[in-house]
Amino acid sequence: MLKDKKIRVLIAKPGLDGHDRGAKYVAKALADHGMEVIYTGIRQTPESIANTALQEDVDIVGLSCLSGAHNSLFPKVVEELKNKKAGDIVVFGGGVIPKDDIPFLKKAGISEVFTPGTPIRTITSFIYKALNIETAPAEQFIKKLDHIGVAVTSLDEGIKLYAEGMGLALGGVEEVPEQKVKVAFFKVGDTNIELLEPTSPDSPVAKFMEKNQGPGIHHVAYEVTNIEKALEAAKARGMRLIDEKPRTGAHGKKIAFLHPASTMKVLTEYCQSC
Repeated sequence: MLKDKKIRVLIAKPGLDGHDRGAKYVAKALADHGMEVIYTGIRQTPESIANTALQEDVDIVGLSCLSGAHNSLFPKVVEELKNKKAGDIVVFGGGVIPKDDIPFLKKAGISEVFTPGTPIRTITSFIYKALNIETAPAEQFIKKLDHIGVAVTSLDEGIKLYAEGMGLALGGVEEVPEQKVKVAFFKVGDTNIELLEPTSPDSPVAKFMEKNQGPGIHHVAYEVTNIEKALEAAKARGMRLIDEKPRTGAHGKKIAFLHPASTMKVLTEYCQSC
């Protein structure tokens, strides 16, 4: 089981197919998920792909074919790997492949076949499972909704609105230099409202308000039992991370953000008390 090193993936285009937009997209997406990706380029032979897999010491090979020659080329790559005593390297395929051809390819040693439109998280989940990387579902680490972050142009005006206008008790105000914000917390039942005022025009919150044309809900935060493992599990399920490792947030908590592209455009934070 891989533990302390990044997964190495070879993305290859066997045959005379000259179109590689899809292969490049998958390669970049896997790299965004923390994997080390080697891309061979177009028009590779099965032998050259197998040689590259060995030279680069990859854990898994992804083949892409749009020409219709997948039934011939994909099994040849598997055969070349076996001939080089590297038959333990997992091989998966993708491209314009008819469903009727998939059983044949799997029988020939292709572990999985992904057709156009397959979500990246489906591919990443397959890779982790194929390589026997044990991860727990992200939900297992989530304890509760910790807070909802609201970006404001003025913390004083925000405090006045929530304290006087809504009758909520102010829990405290502090500055978080690492995040370039001042924050104020209001307790609401078992969760909190966090107001965020940027202290610098280049802070993420300032950029959010510039893009959003004013104040608004900035993020949703969940308290987790183990932030490092929660991030690892999220990545294993195909979630894109902004923070590979936790950093320091308000109240000295460890925090990390998931990219909104993976969470239906909602910036999502994990946080853990120290």
